[in-house]
Amino acid sequence: MKKAMKQSKLIAILNGISIVALILMILLLAAYSNVNQKLSKDNESRFDLTYNANRFMNGSAYLTNEVRAYAATGDQVHYDNYFNEINNLKNRDLGVAAMQEIGITNEEQAMIDEMSALSNNLVPLEENAMANVQEGRLQEALDYVYGKDYSTAITQINAIKEQFLATLDTRTKEDIQKLNQRSTFIRLLIILSMVLVGCIQLIVMYVTRKRILKPIIAVRDQMSEISTGNLSADFALESDTSEIGMLVDSIHETKNELKKYIHDIDSKLAQMAAGKMDLTIDNNYLGEFLPIQNALSQILDSLNYALLQINQTAGLVSDESEQVASDAQILSNGATEQASAIEELSASIQELSGQVKSTSQDADDARKSSIDLAGKLQACSKKMEELTSAMEDISQSSQQISGIIKTIEDISFQTNILALNASVEAARAGDLGKGFAVVADEVQSLANKSSIAAKDITKLIENSMELVKHGTTLSGDTTEALSVGVTGSQNTAELIQKIADSAQQQAMSLEQLTAGVDQISDVVHTNTVTAEKSASSASELYKQAGELKRSVQKFQLRR
Repeated sequence: MKKAMKQSKLIAILNGISIVALILMILLLAAYSNVNQKLSKDNESRFDLTYNANRFMNGSAYLTNEVRAYAATGDQVHYDNYFNEINNLKNRDLGVAAMQEIGITNEEQAMIDEMSALSNNLVPLEENAMANVQEGRLQEALDYVYGKDYSTAITQINAIKEQFLATLDTRTKEDIQKLNQRSTFIRLLIILSMVLVGCIQLIVMYVTRKRILKPIIAVRDQMSEISTGNLSADFALESDTSEIGMLVDSIHETKNELKKYIHDIDSKLAQMAAGKMDLTIDNNYLGEFLPIQNALSQILDSLNYALLQINQTAGLVSDESEQVASDAQILSNGATEQASAIEELSASIQELSGQVKSTSQDADDARKSSIDLAGKLQACSKKMEELTSAMEDISQSSQQISGIIKTIEDISFQTNILALNASVEAARAGDLGKGFAVVADEVQSLANKSSIAAKDITKLIENSMELVKHGTTLSGDTTEALSVGVTGSQNTAELIQKIADSAQQQAMSLEQLTAGVDQISDVVHTNTVTAEKSASSASELYKQAGELKRSVQKFQLRR
């Protein structure tokens, strides 16, 4: 940050200079007023000095004129005027006293003293002249006041008077000129002070506009841009050590911090959208931005935990659905084999029924063919034993199918719970969890279908088990009957009639057995179709579980 004078300091300096200039101008105005007062006083003093000097000189001239007029005319008025001036008016004394009070130089005082001495020297002449006038000797009186001594003294007094007036006028004029020069100089200084104050004010205005108002307007515009979210607006001001420079530095720092936060959040969200969840919030957020950092960390932790659970559960569902698909395929194959066995059994029973009918019809011929009949009965006994064994196998297979259906129901229940958990976690994740919500709905749908199919298969298997149980009972009875027939085959001849009756009963039983076997065949056929559907559903569930697992594996999670 470059160094710069603070605006407050610069303004304080300029204002200080302006204040000093104003104080100087006030002092100059006071001095100008003082000089004008002195000038006015000196003009008044000059006038008073001139007036009193003339008063002094006119007093002397008045005495001379009055004494000469008295000597020439002998008029008592002039005499009275003379002594009135001496005793009452005293213009000479009052004039000197006034000049001394105003202020005169030693040289001027010496001139006054000299004129006073010369005037005093004329007093005896004037007194002699007035005395001669009173005695009637006017000519002698005129000789005194117009004589050489008197005239010479008057001439000297007039010369000194002229010199005194010239000296007094020159001195007072010089003093007034000096005061005028001082006044002019002070007036010039006042004008210069006013010009200086005006220049300083112009400088203050310029500095205020350039270094305060213009930067503040730029700062205002920049803050307006920041308030609207525009952090890339051009901001040409550079920071320095002044107040506004430090404010500009704060704005640059604020913009940089905001850009850093926004770039970090944008980068983290972009990586999260791309599936990278093993992130950490490395940048330290300050002040009011700290909750954003905490929220991002919590979102990442929650998503990692939820996706990890979904991934693990998807793996378990995939493994279990694979096992279910395999078991369903085995069940389908077993049901197909059962259907084939039932068809063979039905054919055998129908053949046996025909044989019994033939036996009933050919009862008379039975005696002849008793030996063959015994052999055939033994064959029937073996067939019935095989039938009983097959029925037991069917019963065991049905029980195995029941266990498998129970497994399918458990898997469907667990898958349904997993789908619900996935839906909850997807709802917590917000927009980012919409994909998971779709997968969770599909998994839940498959789980519901599997549950319904398992219930249907369970009902069918229960019906099949009841029919198989009934068939087993019938086959057991048939086996016992055939055993009796084999035992009694040795007495065929004696019991042929009984054999005929038994053959008729066997025919009826075989009809019932045929109907039961047909029912078993239908049930087994239904079981086969249901098993195939269950195998298809299990295969589809395995496929969807694999899709779910692959979708979750796209996310790169923390270890």
